[in-house]
Amino acid sequence: MKPLFPLGHALFDGPRPRPSTGDTCARIDLPEPGRYGGRPLMETLSLRRTTREFAPRELSSVLLGDLLWAANGVNREAEDGRTAPSALGVHEIDVYAALARGLYRYVPQTHHLDLVIAQDLRAVTGYQDFVDEAPLDLVYVANHARMGDIPASHRESFAAASAGAIAQNVYLFCASAGLAVGARGWLNRSALAKHMGLGRECVPVLAQTVGHFRAEMLQ
Repeated sequence: MKPLFPLGHALFDGPRPRPSTGDTCARIDLPEPGRYGGRPLMETLSLRRTTREFAPRELSSVLLGDLLWAANGVNREAEDGRTAPSALGVHEIDVYAALARGLYRYVPQTHHLDLVIAQDLRAVTGYQDFVDEAPLDLVYVANHARMGDIPASHRESFAAASAGAIAQNVYLFCASAGLAVGARGWLNRSALAKHMGLGRECVPVLAQTVGHFRAEMLQ
């Protein structure tokens, strides 16, 4: 078994972005989310787990769209209500999707992905070996510029709570859909922010890897 925190990934000379592969397009329009169905809540909670081994197979556009909507999609259009809570409704967390074909930002209001950088940043999203093996690494970024009505001393903890709620939504969706998932807090935040091209007010809070289970794990 690979070590959880391999020493080969030095803090100051970590992984670098790789060239993107596949169909890198400026915008990915996602299928309408399936808002009904899935496993019952109590069964989903009983299946919730963290996984650190993933098959490299890509997620379908339907799965990707449903996953992102479950994470922080709009479920009450009239008020821009989301599937995850946010203090004062400021929605300070942006969900980024690191794919082999590029880094994208999820736009909840129109349910699509905008290309941010045409590079494969999966390996940069954490130190664990599996981050660049799985098809999708989500990065939750807090935009402090949206938190003007929240005292500065509370912004970090509020953003962490919001990111945690989104991460749990993803955990529950994956448990219902039969996907493998693992949240990760061990990040080189400054390096990741640089490679993602984030502004000074934007801080990576949490990452989460999603993919299919390896075949041997299903036996």
